[in-house]
Amino acid sequence: NLYAMSMLLFSLSIGTVITMSSSHWFLAWMGLELNTLAIIPLLSKTHHPRATEAATKYFLTQSVASALLLFATMLNASYTGEWTIINMQTPISTLMLTIALMIKLAVAPFHLWLTDMIQGLNLTECLIMLTWQKLAPMALIIQTSPEMNPTLITSLGALSMLIGGWGGLNQPHLRKIMAFSSIAHLGWMIIVMPYLPNLTLLNLLVYLLMTTSIFLMMMTLLMINMNKMASSWMKNLPLFSMMTIMLMSLGGLPPMSGFIPKWMILEELIKQNMISLATLAIISTLLSLFFYLRLSYITSLTSSPSPLNSKLTWRLKLNPNSSTALIIILSTMLLPILPSITSLM
Repeated sequence: NLYAMSMLLFSLSIGTVITMSSSHWFLAWMGLELNTLAIIPLLSKTHHPRATEAATKYFLTQSVASALLLFATMLNASYTGEWTIINMQTPISTLMLTIALMIKLAVAPFHLWLTDMIQGLNLTECLIMLTWQKLAPMALIIQTSPEMNPTLITSLGALSMLIGGWGGLNQPHLRKIMAFSSIAHLGWMIIVMPYLPNLTLLNLLVYLLMTTSIFLMMMTLLMINMNKMASSWMKNLPLFSMMTIMLMSLGGLPPMSGFIPKWMILEELIKQNMISLATLAIISTLLSLFFYLRLSYITSLTSSPSPLNSKLTWRLKLNPNSSTALIIILSTMLLPILPSITSLM
C-alpha cells in the first residue's frame, strides 16, 4: 500500500529528526520510539519467517535499550531536577545511558543482534539499518560525550574495530560483511569521540556516503553473496568495475575518501599520546582490509562463466542513475579537499 508505506517512511524520518533536534530527554526518547515503531513494519513486510524473526529481534533489543535509556534519564532527573540532554551528572545514570546507546548503535560487545537480523532483510532494509538508523543514537552520544567515561568509550571503540575486522573474515554473504564493516567503522567513530567530536561527524559522513554507494551498486547488480557478485559483471560492466574502487575506499586506502577520517583519527590519537591505541587501530584496519581485498579480487581478477552465448549486451536493459554516480564520486574523490576539511576541524 503506497499510503501506508509513505506514512511509515515519514514517521521514520520525523522520529530521527525529533531526536537529533531535541534538547529534552523526553522528546529525544519519543523520537527514538517513533523511529522504532515505524521501522518494524518495514522490516516485516516481506512474508517470510526470517523477516519476521529479524523484526522481532530488532524490537526486543530496541525495547531493552529504550527502557534502559528512560530509566537512566529518570534517575538523573531525580538527582538534578533537570531533563536537559547535556546535563548528565550521576555516574550510574551516565553508565546506563552509555550502554543503552551502544546497544542501539550495535557497538561491540552489544553487536550480536545486528549480525543475526541483517541476514533476514533485503538490501533496501539493510541500507536503512546501517545508515539512517545510526543517526539518532549517534546524535545523542555526541551531545553527551563530555559526561561519558573516556576510558570506557575508547575501550568499546577498540573492541568494535577488532570484532568488526575478525567477524567479516569468513563471511560469504555480503549483507553480513557490510554489518561487520559497520561495526568496525562505528569503532573508529567512537574511539575519537572523547577528544574530537567533530572528527566523529566527519567519519560518520564519509561512512554514510561509502555505505550508500556500495548498497546502491548491490541493488542495481542484484548481489547478495559472493557467487552472485562474481557473475554480476555481465549486467553492468562499468558499475561492476567501480565496485573495486569503492571497496578500496571502504577499506581506507589512499587516495580514496575513506582514507581521510582514518588518517585524521590516527593523527589525533598520536597527539593525545595514545600510541598503543593507534597501533591497535591500524592492526584492526588490516583485518578489515583483508575481506575488502577478497571482495575486490572477486570483482576485478576473476571472471565467472557467462550464461549468455553471445558477448553482445543487446539483452541487457541498463537504467542509468545520476544519483548513484554522484554518491560514488563523493565516496572516492574527497581527498583533494582535505586541507579545507582540516581547517574546519
